[in-house]
Amino acid sequence: MSTPAESPVASSTVSSPRPHRRYLGDLFALRKEAPLWQVPIFSLLCIGLCYGLWWWLTRGDAEERILSYTTLPSPRETFASFPSLWFDRELTRNLLVTLRRVSFGFGLATLVGIPVGVLCGCFSRVNAFFLPLSLFGRNIPLAALTGLTYSLFGIGEQQKIMFIFIACVAFILSDTARAIQDVGGQYIDTAYTLGAKGWQVILKVLIPLALPNVFNSLRLLFGLAFGYIMLAETIKFGSESGGLGDIINTSQRRGPREHVILVLLIIPIVALALDRALYWVQRELFPHRFGGAGVLNQCVRMMLYGWEDLKGMIIKPADPTRLMATMHQKHQAPS
Repeated sequence: MSTPAESPVASSTVSSPRPHRRYLGDLFALRKEAPLWQVPIFSLLCIGLCYGLWWWLTRGDAEERILSYTTLPSPRETFASFPSLWFDRELTRNLLVTLRRVSFGFGLATLVGIPVGVLCGCFSRVNAFFLPLSLFGRNIPLAALTGLTYSLFGIGEQQKIMFIFIACVAFILSDTARAIQDVGGQYIDTAYTLGAKGWQVILKVLIPLALPNVFNSLRLLFGLAFGYIMLAETIKFGSESGGLGDIINTSQRRGPREHVILVLLIIPIVALALDRALYWVQRELFPHRFGGAGVLNQCVRMMLYGWEDLKGMIIKPADPTRLMATMHQKHQAPS
């Protein structure tokens, strides 16, 4: 006895997934890019959950709290002390002092690390020569580095700048060397085929192709350097501005403890703003790699090649056909 065939309507109803299941599958699809409008929603959700957990752990009177005031002040107590941090503790002045120290130390590390890294990436013997220093610099504990810079440079601005320099220069050197080594060999072969010399290959092939990766590494390392400086600012000299690290250290010893949390909340916000600014510069310098309008790329090109373009507009280049004809007539003329 034959069974009746399923109707097309019933078949389609059974085989089609339910809308909520399909949505959950899209929500947790492996490595699927989330829509742009969902990114801030989930970010705000994370912030709300963290704030709710903070409020729940510190709710109620001091004796009823899960975490005591000395361990973690409540959100209301923390944000109520912000005027004191802004005016009495001179938040903006200390923030600018910290940024100046990081900028000077990181800038010095960049000026030293990039040229040496280029040489290490181009020549294996140079890389072998600097390899012990690179390994030492990348693996030295920051706490030990703090004591070393105190003994070498004293307690002052020079010590803090050199702390950032020593903490970052080895990473910049190694990342630059790796970026140079990652450039494809076909570019070098093409340059040699066109008659380029060794220094021309370095300046016009290897460095331009490696610069996007080098700048991306510098952007990430600058964020780490902004966190490193807190260790060097635990001790200040005389009446100088101690920076954000000094505010944290002083608040831990003398109070108010709310300032510690406020500074710890401010540091990631400032670091994120700096990272977004550097990312904009990165996109505008290398639009072919990271997207962007290429405004800074055009400015750099005008600075480097503006004179050649201007000279070509004023001075008419010689006609190669006429030049070859003139040379031929000179060779044919009787001596």
